[in-house]
Amino acid sequence: MPNITKRTVDAARPASKKQIFWDSKLKGFGLQVMPSGAKTFVVQYRTHEGRSRRMSHGRYGELTPDQARDLATNVLATVRNGDDPLLKRENKRSAPTVNVLLDTYMSKHVQVHNKPKTMKDIERLLKRCVRSRLGQMKLNSVRRQDIAKLYHSLRATPRQANQVLAVLSKAFNLAEVWGLRPEHSNPVRLVKRYKENERDRFLSEEELQRLGRTLELADQEGLPWIIKAGKSTAKHLPQDVAKRKTPVNPRALYCLRLLLYTGARLSEITTLKWKHIDFELATIALPSRKGDERKPHPVSSSAIEILSEIPRVDGSPYVLPGCKDPTQPISIEVIENAWQRIRVHANIPDVRIHDLRHTVGTFAAQAGSNAFLISHLLHHRNVTITNRYVNHDAHPIRVLSETIGERIEAGLQGGDPICSRKGGLTAQTHNRDPNHCWYLQPTSRQGI
Repeated sequence: MPNITKRTVDAARPASKKQIFWDSKLKGFGLQVMPSGAKTFVVQYRTHEGRSRRMSHGRYGELTPDQARDLATNVLATVRNGDDPLLKRENKRSAPTVNVLLDTYMSKHVQVHNKPKTMKDIERLLKRCVRSRLGQMKLNSVRRQDIAKLYHSLRATPRQANQVLAVLSKAFNLAEVWGLRPEHSNPVRLVKRYKENERDRFLSEEELQRLGRTLELADQEGLPWIIKAGKSTAKHLPQDVAKRKTPVNPRALYCLRLLLYTGARLSEITTLKWKHIDFELATIALPSRKGDERKPHPVSSSAIEILSEIPRVDGSPYVLPGCKDPTQPISIEVIENAWQRIRVHANIPDVRIHDLRHTVGTFAAQAGSNAFLISHLLHHRNVTITNRYVNHDAHPIRVLSETIGERIEAGLQGGDPICSRKGGLTAQTHNRDPNHCWYLQPTSRQGI
């Protein structure tokens, strides 16, 4: 074939075998004609290692001969620069997808370094927000705009969006470590995270009293039914429906009381075993940040009293065993179902189970405890997390500020005696000579 043009391509007829007609002007550019009549433009070249390679780059009809010639010219130019275009195409096609990265991330990193609950949370997050949108994309084709688009779609839930971004950032960092992406190519980088509004909900004294009465009622009599029925269905309900009560799972009640008296996390109480409790030293062993290692944690006598009331179940190591399988801990769903009924009856419908922990932390701050004590009380990883409780309540700071203000005022007034709320401070002067300085003398060890 002298020259590949529209006329010569149209004139090419299929034979019983595959045919290739080479262009007379551009060496390596050709037209492949299959017995079926399909016509495809091809490029043939030899790599620097001497290997002969042939690749197709478009069907006739999708490309004109002139367009195919331009593409072939570009391909051959890259070959002269030492590239192997066909190898690049093959590598791109065989490149792993985002789903492959996420599977590897879960098996090699999350399962090794995180707790089982965290592993479940991450898998649930990936399944809900990432896999259906990015999972089938080639890993090496994911760009920052893809991440930004996904992130923007989650803007209604800023906390969840930030969690997704954190998980993807770690996964793509590991992709570089594992050689799945080039270095410094993390597409999550520079994506600005949403500001999260921390939820600082805790129980007031009045709400705590209502909760106490509800827990007592649930323990002794059960709680009234929660009826959600329209007018059309309400007439079919029993006449005494408002008086009917159903029991609440007693293990769930024990769990909720322990959460209030210890400030522990829900998972720490549900997975608590009898061997973790030292009744003499009044401690329970709480899990470390990772793994199964536990460390003794002091608790109040009220918490120990509740633990001593819980009946043991033969064959179960757990303080609160499962309802169906006592060899397993009580399920979170059982606790949440009980809490849903309890909070409605106590008229605290917006309070979550985790807010009981916030209540303990806030009460500790209001009692004047410092961040380090509260951090140990709540078993926090670092004090930064605890600051939300310390900064939330201004009462201890106000008391301290008043005390210091009174002391400064006494000094400025030339030694007028003052008393602090905790025992008093006395300001004295050597004399009234302005050339002499006044000084302060604490009257008790409780002063500043």
